[in-house]
Amino acid sequence: MRHQTSRVLADLALAGVVSAALAACGSGNSRSTSSPMTPPTSTDGMSSSATTATAAPPTTQSTAPATHPTEFNPPGDIPDNAVFVDHVAPGSHVHFTVPEGWAQSAQHGTASFTDHYNSIAIQVVAAPQAPTAASARQVDVPQLKASESHFQLIGIDTVSRKGAGTAVRIRYLIDSKPDPVTGKVVRDAVERYEFWHHDQDAILALTGPRNADNVDPWQTVSDSVTWK
Repeated sequence: MRHQTSRVLADLALAGVVSAALAACGSGNSRSTSSPMTPPTSTDGMSSSATTATAAPPTTQSTAPATHPTEFNPPGDIPDNAVFVDHVAPGSHVHFTVPEGWAQSAQHGTASFTDHYNSIAIQVVAAPQAPTAASARQVDVPQLKASESHFQLIGIDTVSRKGAGTAVRIRYLIDSKPDPVTGKVVRDAVERYEFWHHDQDAILALTGPRNADNVDPWQTVSDSVTWK
């Protein structure tokens, strides 16, 4: 009886070992099977095509603006190669120069020349006394405030020019006339010169956008004013 019991126990132990071995084999086969949701990795270390596509860096589009060559001067800048031609103020012997090709008009004794955002105007009036910085501040500035849109005085000084000599200069800002299409205005900078000679006052006004670089052409025009 004891011998038979030992035999049964031995058979049960052997059966357990066999079952464990079979379970281990089944488990190993399950881990080696590739899942259809995860692409396998090749044995040479290179990813499959699906893995490569996932790992590739994303494509980004540059937001930097394109650079184009400048084909024209900024608005208001008079070209450096402008050719200046001689003109005579209406009803006088006052000569002055203007860039060639500018549109010309005359009204109430004032000659005006315009090109895009810039303008040159000159008028010769009778004046028994030479203007001064004080007379400009007391007489001319109030008149300009009343006649110009959003007048803002920058300064009054006395300058010397090659042709007519000494002049009183008034510098100020104004709004241009509204654009007929957009209704917008340009903030203009004005240099107004008063040259006096033999009871005559030549009033020269040079107007252009506030940020335009017209120092040299305005110097050329104001230097050219002279009586002949």
